[in-house]
Amino acid sequence: MTKTLRPRLAAALLWLAVLLLTAPAQALPRHDPVPGGVAVITLPPGFDANGQARFAGRPVLTVPATDGWRAIVGLPLGQPPGPAALQVRFADGRTQNIGFAVLAREYPVQRLTITDQDKVTPSPASLKRIEREQVEILAAFRHRSAGAPTLAFALPAAGPLSSNFGLRRVINGQPRSPHSGIDIAAPAGAPVTAPAPGRVLRVGDYFFTGNTVFIDHGQGLVTLYCHLSRVAVREGQLLQTGDAIGNVGSTGRATGPHLHWALSLNDARVDPRLFLTTDAQAAR
Repeated sequence: MTKTLRPRLAAALLWLAVLLLTAPAQALPRHDPVPGGVAVITLPPGFDANGQARFAGRPVLTVPATDGWRAIVGLPLGQPPGPAALQVRFADGRTQNIGFAVLAREYPVQRLTITDQDKVTPSPASLKRIEREQVEILAAFRHRSAGAPTLAFALPAAGPLSSNFGLRRVINGQPRSPHSGIDIAAPAGAPVTAPAPGRVLRVGDYFFTGNTVFIDHGQGLVTLYCHLSRVAVREGQLLQTGDAIGNVGSTGRATGPHLHWALSLNDARVDPRLFLTTDAQAAR
């Protein structure tokens, strides 16, 4: 190598090092280790892309950070508060448990009145349909693909929040399952767009959720969009942030036009607001 090229090579390597050091780190969801929340756990030194972390028997999402790796753990609404453990396996086969605490959270009660009695107490024929659909819905939530998902989300629709995540619902005086997503009170026909890159996993018309779209973002991170009046995507379609998914409607069991948006992480439905960017949070 000539003496002229050496300084140029050194300068290029120095510039590359500066770029790597100043590159923005992957945005992480907000750490909120409660039932229906997310635990962001620092993984031990030596963990890399060939390792794996598991919680409650299911693999969890892992991402690199500037100072090591993080596990992004979804905690189901039924998770009891108290001690919990993440199981870590390193590439060389070593294992280690990382303990963390799940904090208690009490969610408020929401009372709703629905006039369509079949949506409250389904008929035998509707129950058979619901059972068939549950198989498809659970399979979508449990889907896991490779890849590094984007963890900074935009809002999929513009409008005020009309129902919070985790509400203990009472419908026509009867207790029902907790609200496993958030409701955005956008008007009928308003656009619904992808909050982050992903692939359309499933499109369906279901008894409770109406016209529905599932998007796979990678590593067990799946989002759900319900009650659409129109679907604008097909299964297998790749989406970028802001691409059209469909339009707001009131199909399925709904008291009026709105978007029900849910997020599933390692098959646990968690509060999607934990993944919103600062700008998206301010827009709510």
